[in-house]
Amino acid sequence: MRRVGDARGSPSLRPNFASNMKNTGAYDVAIVGGGLIGSSIAFELAAAKLHVIVLDRQAPGREASWAAAGMLSPAPDGPPTVQLVPLALESLALYPSFVARVEEESGQSTDFVGAAGLEIFYSARGEAERDAAIADHRQLGTAIEPITVEAARNIEKSISPNASAAAWFSDEARVDPRLLTDAVISAAQRRGVEMRSGVEVTSLLREGDRCTGVMANNEKIAARHIIVAAGCFSGGIGLGSETVARFAPTIPIRGQMIALRPSGFAMRHVVRSERGYLVPRRDGRIIAGTTLEDAGFEKRVTAAGMHKILEAALELIPALAEAAVVETWSGLRPGTPDQLPILGPSNIDGLLIATGHYRNGILLAPVTAKILHDCVLAGETPANAAIFSPLRFQQGNRHATSARD
Repeated sequence: MRRVGDARGSPSLRPNFASNMKNTGAYDVAIVGGGLIGSSIAFELAAAKLHVIVLDRQAPGREASWAAAGMLSPAPDGPPTVQLVPLALESLALYPSFVARVEEESGQSTDFVGAAGLEIFYSARGEAERDAAIADHRQLGTAIEPITVEAARNIEKSISPNASAAAWFSDEARVDPRLLTDAVISAAQRRGVEMRSGVEVTSLLREGDRCTGVMANNEKIAARHIIVAAGCFSGGIGLGSETVARFAPTIPIRGQMIALRPSGFAMRHVVRSERGYLVPRRDGRIIAGTTLEDAGFEKRVTAAGMHKILEAALELIPALAEAAVVETWSGLRPGTPDQLPILGPSNIDGLLIATGHYRNGILLAPVTAKILHDCVLAGETPANAAIFSPLRFQQGNRHATSARD
């Protein structure tokens, strides 16, 4: 078993990053954070022939993006994320074309698969719980149908016989986030984006009411537009006498994960319950997750976390008891006070935010890149992103109150 607690990945997965050469000229756009969100934005902006630089405190793509499972489901996690469903549906619809462009530009596979998902219920009231969930999902526009447990077991033969009800999500998909992130980074570089690794942005530069660049490793980097896409680290970046938390009050939410290699069977669909999920990979591995832990910036794997994940996994697929544990790891999601992403311009000219995606960063990458592309080129926030504005956290903002409610 290979234990990975620091989310750095194996050398075979690392893309060839551009050398960290100094560039004294001003950029059109400087993006702080080289995960899937930041790299996807860079990829889209480079298509408009903008001069873009991406700055990452370590190797780009080795934080939350690297740690994700890759389940692409627009279904909400709970009441706070119901407002996110229209954006999630739009992003899911964008995924096929987004992946096609990335794979063509990079020459790399992302293992994107348009495959339906199963949700399994176990309680004595399983059918009633499923039917209530179906009613809620249909109101939101997500594609879901009730199916019998027997039908579910015909789809995935290893599902537990203790299941009491099942639902079929027909319009979902999945992707390998590590392959996707590396492919997006490569595609962005091929379009001329400059990637700098091991460069920590400590503060943003201001001249009056305008953001003019960043301070990174004691170097001033000038840019007409600054996009903060640093995940859970966004809020700690300096901004004059305060920090970016004024617009992006992000906090780290730890999630632990396990990769299993089963013996004697394979899975073709995502299978999940209220306790956990299983996401198959093309190479036969099954990704099991996850935990939600307010543990600060401590990124590690714990016995309690592993127990929780395995208990849920075995409830779904008992045959996984004989599976080999091939990898364990953890990552830090960017949480926000209202569990919604933070997208768009601030009230400081030139400063934009793209962070706080919490559990939906992989799913929302295409639509986030589109929104920030439009914000930079058109100079205004698209209507579908208005409720995710960074200004909702400003004191006295009425919209902030309604969003939290």
